[in-house]
Amino acid sequence: VSQISITDDDAQVNRKLPKELLLRIFSFLDVVTLCRCAQVSKYWNLLALDGSNWQRVDLFEFQVDVKASVVENISKRCGGFLKALSLKGCQNITDEALQKFSEKCRNIEVLNLDNCKKLTDATCASLGLHSTKLQQLDLSCCLCITDNALKFISKGCHHLKHINISWCHEVTNDGLEALAQGCLKLEDFICKGCSQITDVGVGHIAVHCKNIRRINLHSCQNITDDGLKLLGEHCHDLAFLCVSSCQRLTDQSLVSIANGCPALKTLEVANCSHLTDNGFQALAKNCHVLERMDLEECLQITDSTLNYLASYCHHLTVLSFSHCELITDEGIRHLGSSVCATEQLQVLELDNCPLITDASLEHLMGCQSLERIELYDCQLITRQGIRRLKNRLPNIRVHAYFAPVTPPASVGGGRQRYCKCCVIL
Repeated sequence: VSQISITDDDAQVNRKLPKELLLRIFSFLDVVTLCRCAQVSKYWNLLALDGSNWQRVDLFEFQVDVKASVVENISKRCGGFLKALSLKGCQNITDEALQKFSEKCRNIEVLNLDNCKKLTDATCASLGLHSTKLQQLDLSCCLCITDNALKFISKGCHHLKHINISWCHEVTNDGLEALAQGCLKLEDFICKGCSQITDVGVGHIAVHCKNIRRINLHSCQNITDDGLKLLGEHCHDLAFLCVSSCQRLTDQSLVSIANGCPALKTLEVANCSHLTDNGFQALAKNCHVLERMDLEECLQITDSTLNYLASYCHHLTVLSFSHCELITDEGIRHLGSSVCATEQLQVLELDNCPLITDASLEHLMGCQSLERIELYDCQLITRQGIRRLKNRLPNIRVHAYFAPVTPPASVGGGRQRYCKCCVIL
């Protein structure tokens, strides 16, 4: 890129502001702005491309257009300054580029390689060898990653706290065993959609990683109650657990978590259709600091679960009961009169709850913190009921839709057609 010569005004600015202050100003700029500043003058080029301004680089906006040479140039420019790099969605990045990167940027702490599909275990071999300060690593959707990658990471990245291996289908329990034994400081473990992970792999994480706080096993369909039992026995500081679409789980899983994880704040169990009121009763009685719960498509729960949550969990802010078709106005009455509803509740999702009527909206009018309510396909809710709720809570966002008015028989002729139109009220 051609550079513009320094003008008198530029020279005055540069003389009045010391280099240290200009570098400090440049440190607040994003990648694109820094590159633009580098074209202003030779002096600004030196300042903008100074490695100290490139401690955190996010190339997500460039995505698939980023070439391997860009990463190599960043490595040369940043060297030991770079601490965080996001290459999310950069599908042209290769192992060779990451190998050169890891050799030069040995102070990297946060590295996002989400959806970098060309990367293989070779990249993790380089990271394990050179990136000893790495704390956060995202390998989700890196489909060529295998157990060997986690073995390399475990040997060199002993400060790792966060790892995401979601949809890495080649990873098995053996990889998790190596990871757990080498990365004892692990706090966040995310492995959504890892079809080969079983209770044995979960057990390795539970037993060895004493600092674990957040576990996401979404769509790991081989997980059973035995895996959750191990979490309950060893992960007493667990704050976040997602086991949505782990369809083999029963109430025994909830009992295990209730008995062993009293610090739990977020529970996501969407599409776990075997869970019943009995399991949630045990959970509510023991996990009093729960804040967020996703119970979508827990088809067997009734108003009884809402009653337990209302009675024991006073810090709930986000609740989803979508597709819980047995919930009625009586359950919402319990919830609406609870401590959490009047002081904490911000989001309530009730999509496809066919027994909910306008009476439920009446029960929620005292929820002064309520920001959003979802009512899609609640066919007994009326526009009038929603208007009354909005009159009481004018800042609330109500998401619902209603079928259009049936046209006269003479219009269009033949069979009548119905179209559900989305309306945000």
